[in-house]
Amino acid sequence: MSETETLSLRDARDLLFRAFTANGVPEAAARSTADALVAAEAEGQVGHGFSRLEDYVAQARSGKIVAGAEVTITRPAPTTLLVDAGHGFAYPALERAIDEGIAVAQELGTAAIAVTRSHHCGALSIHVERAAKAGLVAMMVVNAPAAIAPWGGKSPLFGTNPIAFATPRAGTAPLVIDLSLSKVARGKVMNAKKAGKPIPKGWALDAAGNPTTDAEAALGGTMVPIGEAKGTALALMVEILSAVMTGAALSTEAGSFFSADGPPPGVGQFLALWRPPEGAEAFTARLAPLLAQIETMEGARLPGTRRLAALDAAQAHGIAVPRAYLDGARRLAATHP
Repeated sequence: MSETETLSLRDARDLLFRAFTANGVPEAAARSTADALVAAEAEGQVGHGFSRLEDYVAQARSGKIVAGAEVTITRPAPTTLLVDAGHGFAYPALERAIDEGIAVAQELGTAAIAVTRSHHCGALSIHVERAAKAGLVAMMVVNAPAAIAPWGGKSPLFGTNPIAFATPRAGTAPLVIDLSLSKVARGKVMNAKKAGKPIPKGWALDAAGNPTTDAEAALGGTMVPIGEAKGTALALMVEILSAVMTGAALSTEAGSFFSADGPPPGVGQFLALWRPPEGAEAFTARLAPLLAQIETMEGARLPGTRRLAALDAAQAHGIAVPRAYLDGARRLAATHP
């Protein structure tokens, strides 16, 4: 029997939606979250897809995620939005935040969006891409439960603290860059643990600071940052913007994204949106030759190329999901709380 089963994007979204709603998640939050998980799967970010379902449901059942949280948005300054996710799912809060932020940036030229009391927000690419499709340049940073030590230290202080960036392009999909400040996203380590598989050497250190290929030991230790000391300096910058600026929990204060026990993560997300001063058409015309130099250079690859290829393949052929995750989703969809 195959270890995976292929589903169309529509069927995958429908299955996840039913799994959430069968376990007490209101329809709007269920739809938003299901769409985001499938979008992550489609672009190859499997650590942010189906593998998250059972953890999300367990946290919604325990109350660690407030499934029916009311998102509130205030505007303390003309171009500033403060979004309180209410310890609910991140995706409904981000949808509203980006919709309102796009309107503000299109009117006033820029928008700064601070999201607080939030949760795991999956693949950042899907969030910044929405703004780029509206003709804006977007940057997003988020913090996460502590997993990276300051360079030279052994105790985790920063999350994997990813950064994403997107710009419109003329006549084609936006340029989207999405990267974690650890060598790999921590979700990949959790995915390996659930699958009972080792991780490659160089991804993580155990609690004693030694390299490990054991996923469980890695989760009890720290992730290896990109760029050594430069990576942890970037992680500090992201921590300041996404946690200190937003009033969210610091990475050392954040509850786990994976366990149903303990306090809500309460993490933060910070987005900056800009309307190109001379307009999207002039901006994309100036951008095109720069990107063309990368695309035509032998051996070089424009960031996001593999992501777009994965999205095209998923749209045409569906996504291959591990059967264990599908079995779990189907069990949850049949649950009657």
